[in-house]
Amino acid sequence: SAEVVRAGLSLRVAEYWESVGDGRVRGGLCPRRCVVREGFRGACGVRMNIGGKLRTLVYGKVVAVHVDPIEKKPLMHVLPGSRSFSIATAGCNLQCVFCQNWQISQAAPETAPHMDFSPERIVRAAMESGARSIAYTYTEPTVYFELMRDTARLAREQGLLNVWVTCGYIEEAPLRELCKYIDAANVDLKGFSERFYGTYTTGTLEPVLRTFKILKEEGVWTELTNLIIPGANDRPEDISNLCAWVVTEIGRDMPVHFSRFYPAFKLQDRPPTPVATVLGAVEIAKGYGIKFVYAGNIAGNPYEDTECPGCGKVVIARQGYWVKAMKVRDGRCGYCGSELPGIWK
Repeated sequence: SAEVVRAGLSLRVAEYWESVGDGRVRGGLCPRRCVVREGFRGACGVRMNIGGKLRTLVYGKVVAVHVDPIEKKPLMHVLPGSRSFSIATAGCNLQCVFCQNWQISQAAPETAPHMDFSPERIVRAAMESGARSIAYTYTEPTVYFELMRDTARLAREQGLLNVWVTCGYIEEAPLRELCKYIDAANVDLKGFSERFYGTYTTGTLEPVLRTFKILKEEGVWTELTNLIIPGANDRPEDISNLCAWVVTEIGRDMPVHFSRFYPAFKLQDRPPTPVATVLGAVEIAKGYGIKFVYAGNIAGNPYEDTECPGCGKVVIARQGYWVKAMKVRDGRCGYCGSELPGIWK
């Protein structure tokens, strides 16, 4: 822990863990439930057993701060055209071989340059930036649970929305606590088989599916993202299985985003996903009756707009992350008056 002190990291006692004897602790925040000996860390690299207590090394230690369009999260049905004050700390509880943000998600917190940002300071900076929400994003916000929850609570008091961009790998109790303060989530469903999760992420599928169900129960607006990787999760039956599950378990109103893969981190042996594969996935989802299907990471594709399921007209026209035209009034289609699910004001 000398390097932890030298790096000026947090030593705040974490939440969601228990002592299991011999100075060891067991984490209860994520499904890994790591058993951690004195002086060691959980799989996320940012929760450490010091003195027989599990401590979060990243409370208030922020490695990324940006003001992004909300569409970048991606969230298409949450205050379109607004800005989201976006933060991250180091660390992640998955180790996806295709991670886009591996420089910070897979970094030890003592090696990633950080800034000191208390929840109060984050909220103040978000207000000053003109953002209408705070997004907990870039790495895996679950591993900085305490910072996210405390910030979200303060943000809500100031009238800001809270947005959780996540892999969904979290236990039920902390998730339900978080849902008290989170308004919207984009959950990355990385593949639709345990085999995919085991091979590419070191995690498991079942807890992620549970997360979607709990978010629905708790009334958190949720959108799903699926990154389509050639030779991994790109077969039509993979997409069909995912869509069938969405329709049965969550409903046709949840927006689904299919995203194009580009080689990254440890997965450099694949080409970028053919555009046709991504657009084919969109068609499969539409065939299942999913009302709002989007394609991402493809410049100028036809599936960036939001169409009214009632009259079929484009109610939000987009180019990349920019909203060009919007015909939504009080959560309804400006043409036919059909209700549009989402957070519009």
